[in-house]
Amino acid sequence: MSRAVMPPHRLRSLAWPLLAAALALSACTVGPDFHAPTPRTPAAWSATSSPASPSQAAPRPVPAAAWWTSFNDPELTSLIERAAGADLDLQTAALRITEARAQRDTAAAQLWPSLNGNTSWQSTLLSETTPTGKLFTSVGKSGLPVTAQFAIPNPYGTYQLGFDASWELDLFGHVRRNVEAAKANLAAAVEDSHDAELTLLGDVARVYIDLRGAQLKRAVTLQNVATLTDLMDLARQRRDAGLANDIDVARAAAQVTSATAGLPLIDRQIAADINQLSRLIDREPGALRTELETTRPVPPVPPQVPVGLPSDLARRRPDVRSAEARLHAATAQVGVAVAELYPRLTVQVNTGYQSEDIGRLLDWASRFSNLGPQVEVPIFDAGRRRATVRLQDARAREAAVDYARTVLGALHEVDNAVTTYDTEQTRRAALQATAAQDRTAVDLALARYKSGLASFLDVLDAERTQQQNELELADSTAAVSIDLVALYKALGGGWDAPELAAASGAAAR
Repeated sequence: MSRAVMPPHRLRSLAWPLLAAALALSACTVGPDFHAPTPRTPAAWSATSSPASPSQAAPRPVPAAAWWTSFNDPELTSLIERAAGADLDLQTAALRITEARAQRDTAAAQLWPSLNGNTSWQSTLLSETTPTGKLFTSVGKSGLPVTAQFAIPNPYGTYQLGFDASWELDLFGHVRRNVEAAKANLAAAVEDSHDAELTLLGDVARVYIDLRGAQLKRAVTLQNVATLTDLMDLARQRRDAGLANDIDVARAAAQVTSATAGLPLIDRQIAADINQLSRLIDREPGALRTELETTRPVPPVPPQVPVGLPSDLARRRPDVRSAEARLHAATAQVGVAVAELYPRLTVQVNTGYQSEDIGRLLDWASRFSNLGPQVEVPIFDAGRRRATVRLQDARAREAAVDYARTVLGALHEVDNAVTTYDTEQTRRAALQATAAQDRTAVDLALARYKSGLASFLDVLDAERTQQQNELELADSTAAVSIDLVALYKALGGGWDAPELAAASGAAAR
C-alpha cells in the first residue's frame, strides 16, 4: 500500500496557521509580575525644629527648584553648575547609562527575526575510496553514453547566493522578561547617575561653605591679633610710666604670638578647600585661587526649609529609586529562569540560489529553500534549570531586603539631619549671646585695669575667652549652613534642576 506524500505547497499553507498559533501562545509570560513596593514610613518626622529657630524645617512639599539657590550666593551657584558639567565621575555615570541603554536594545532585538545574507564559491573533491566517491568515479569512467547534462565531475564547484533567517517565538516570555530586566537596569543606572550628581553638588556646597567659614575664622583671628597688639602697646606705655611691669608686657606679647600661630593652620585649611573645589570641577590645583581667595561671608540659611513628609522620600531620593529598579530587574530575572523550564520554538528559513555554473546562478531552476520549525524541549539537566529559578528567587528577595534597608536608612538620615540642623542653630544662638557678654567683660576689665582696680592678667583672661568663643561662633556659623546642605542631600533634592539637566545629561545621550 502506498503512502500519500503531502506536497510542498500544502506544507507551506499549514505554516501560517502554525505561526499564528505560536504568536497567540507568545502572549503568555511566566514568572512573577513586578509591583512597586510600598515602604513603611512614619506619618511625620520625629525631629522637629524649635519655634525659636531662625530657620525652621517645615513639613511643606519640597520645591523642584535647585536647593543651592536658597543660599543666595552667585559664586556657589556658579561652582555647582561648572561641577555638574565637568565632573569625571558624572561622565562615568553617563557612560554607564549608555551601556545600560545598549544592553536594553540588545535584549529587545531578540524579539525580532534575524536575517543574514551570504554568498560563496566552493570546490569539492570527493574521495574515491568512499562509496559516494566511487559512484562518481565509476559513472565517469564507465564509458556509457552519458550526456553532458548528467555528467558527474569530480571535483566540482558550487556557487551560492542566499539568505537565512531565524526567529525564536517568545512563547513563555523568556525574551520579554529579559527586556523588562534590561529596562529596569537602565532605570537603576539613571538613578545612580542622579545619586552621584547629588553627592557631587553636596560636596561642592559643603567645601565652599567650609572655605567661607575658614575665611571668617581668619578675619576673627586677625581682629584678635590687632586687639592683643593694642593691649601689648598699652602694657608697654604703662610700664614706661611706672604703672606696670615687664611681666604684663611679656604676657601680652605671648598672647599676640599665640593668636598669630593659629593663622598658618587656617591658611592651610583655606588652601585645601580651594584645591578641593578645583578638583570637584576638574581643574588643576590653584586654578580657583584668584577667584576664591577674597574673603566673603558664609552663605546664610533661609528662614524656612521645606522637608516634606516621610512618605514622599521614596519618590525623591535617587538611591531609593535605584534600589526599587534593581528589585524590578531581579524580579524579571526570576521570570527569565522560569521560562527556561518550558519549550522553545524557533522558526528557521534558508533560501537562495545554488549552481555549478555561475552563469546559471540566478536561473529559476537554481533556487533552493529550507523552512521548518525547531522545538527545544528540556528533558533532563540534573536540576540545573530549577536551581537557577531558586537562585534568581533568592536574589529577588535579597533585592527586596536591600530596598527596605535603603528606605530605612534614608528615613534615619533625614531625621538626624533635621535634628542636627536645629540643635546647631541653638548652639550658635548661645555662642552669639556669649560673644556679646565676652565683649562687655573685656571692656570692663580693660577699664578697671586702666583705673588700677584690676590686674593686666584679668584683661588677658577676658580677651582670651572672647577670642576662643569668637572662633567657636565662626565654626558654628559655617556648621549651620553645612548642616543645611546635609539636610538637602538627605532629602534627595536638587539633582533634577533644569539648568543641570542640560549640563550633565549631554554625555548620556
